[in-house]
Amino acid sequence: MAGNSQRRNRRNPGSKKGASVGTGGHSRKALQGKGPTPPAEARKGHPKQRAANASAKRERDAKSRAGMRRSGGGGRGGRGGAGAAELVVGRNSVVEALRGGVPATALYVMQFIDSDDRVREAFQEANDRGIPLMEAPRPQLDQMTGGLNHQGLVLQVPPYEYAHPDDLLETAADAGEDPLIVALDGVTDPRNLGAVVRSAAAFGGHGVVVPERRAAGMTAGAWKTSAGAAARLDVARATNLTRALEAYQKAGLMVVGLAADGESEVGDLEALAGPVVIVVGSEGKGLSRLVSETCDLTVRIPMPGATESLNAGVAAGIVLYEAARLRAADRG
Repeated sequence: MAGNSQRRNRRNPGSKKGASVGTGGHSRKALQGKGPTPPAEARKGHPKQRAANASAKRERDAKSRAGMRRSGGGGRGGRGGAGAAELVVGRNSVVEALRGGVPATALYVMQFIDSDDRVREAFQEANDRGIPLMEAPRPQLDQMTGGLNHQGLVLQVPPYEYAHPDDLLETAADAGEDPLIVALDGVTDPRNLGAVVRSAAAFGGHGVVVPERRAAGMTAGAWKTSAGAAARLDVARATNLTRALEAYQKAGLMVVGLAADGESEVGDLEALAGPVVIVVGSEGKGLSRLVSETCDLTVRIPMPGATESLNAGVAAGIVLYEAARLRAADRG
């Protein structure tokens, strides 16, 4: 009887009576466990995984909108954050930016836009320069611009690629010339920056340095004011302007600051003929204390008129002209 029971159990392993017959190691896969149970967020189709995916998508979308969002107002274009694109908003602003050669990666056009001379000119300029035209519904443009009055046209400007302050020394060395560099201290108007870039390019400068914080950056407005000079002259960004000036001093450059109470007049400054950094402060406040203390000397621009100060663009232009005159005399 016992033998019969064992034979029945071998034929029917699921029987509760007697011992069950195992695989005997014949199925290797059957001997391997499936490992620990994955967390709910990693299980396909689980509600927690769907919630995690939705949260990640919202975060990506928010970052994308932040990168596209225009900083500032008034249609001129503001300073973007690091690596952020800038948007020029409005028909007049877009046309002026395109006329000024401002680099752009796309021209967004509202669906069913009412065409006029400005719209047609914007289309023509974009086509001539190979800028893609992107048609978008009004809600999308409203979201991109933060509700500004875009009038159906939005120009996307890529982030400016700043040079390193040391790169300006290499530019001068490659040209076989003494460095002539302009540094801006606390200048916050992009149009002033653009004007300085234009003057530096016109008078043989090798670049412009701006601080990373509390200063104007190379926005569409600065690019437009430079009248194309920004395409030929590097603008470098310094994490700390004082340290950058000290590094220039170690490289053999004289740091000359412009100040209303300067030690000498700019016309008497022979140092402009050699390796030099001209530091220009903001209108009204002038040079900051630390930057002023770092300068090897300060100079003033004589003004017989009633004007108390000049803006950064005009002041830099005067000193750069004097530097170009002295250098030309030395070469002659």
